[in-house]
Amino acid sequence: MCGRYALTLTPEELKEILGLLELGDFPARYNIAPTQPILVVVSGEAQERGSNLPDRRAVLVRWGFTPSWVKDPKEFPLLINARAETAIGKASFRAAMRHRRVLVPASGFYEWHRPSKESGEKPQAYWIRPRRGGVVAFAGLMETWSSADGSEVDTGAILTTAANASIATIHDRMPVVIKPEDFAHWLDCKTQEPRDVASLMQPTDEDFFEAIPVADKVNKVANMGADLQTPLVVKTPPKPPGKKAGDGQLSFF
Repeated sequence: MCGRYALTLTPEELKEILGLLELGDFPARYNIAPTQPILVVVSGEAQERGSNLPDRRAVLVRWGFTPSWVKDPKEFPLLINARAETAIGKASFRAAMRHRRVLVPASGFYEWHRPSKESGEKPQAYWIRPRRGGVVAFAGLMETWSSADGSEVDTGAILTTAANASIATIHDRMPVVIKPEDFAHWLDCKTQEPRDVASLMQPTDEDFFEAIPVADKVNKVANMGADLQTPLVVKTPPKPPGKKAGDGQLSFF
């Protein structure tokens, strides 16, 4: 799954990488959590023929997908992720898969390795980022929910798939990554049906991400600093008293 992520690139960098028409200023965010506003990229109106201006737009949505047919969001589960294997046919996501596919830009995401209780080991948090840096675009879905009084809330979810071999040692799921050359294909909801983009919803290359163990401060939403991504220093256990280096023997004198 994907329950926390970060977006720390500047607006200028995102505009260039994602091909956005315009993008307002915003601060670096190191601990983006469910129910918070998240930045997503949608396909905009096509430019006039011959124009070299980008046609993608950035909008803010609430992280927690609410289908349009839900009467009371308080009585509906918080859908922060959608399984790529079932999203095309599932009632909650079917319409969005056809009409409202988006990109969710990120600098990386956090995941937790949770050992079995029998092992006695503590859960370990990891900061997982592109090995070559830059931005990564997760596949996302967007839906606008309307209340009885006419107010509207734009909501979104991140698609996940089975983890590749490198991430599977931490967790069995990972976000779907859309490559830059596939941005237009994924966002084209006018001519590309869900079955036409199904091949994009696969685990990314095994060497794309690197996983860095970090402290568990990311568990608390109130912690929002860059120190959340500081690599965890693993202390080397001290040598037993009296042990000589190299010979494996204990000395009593």
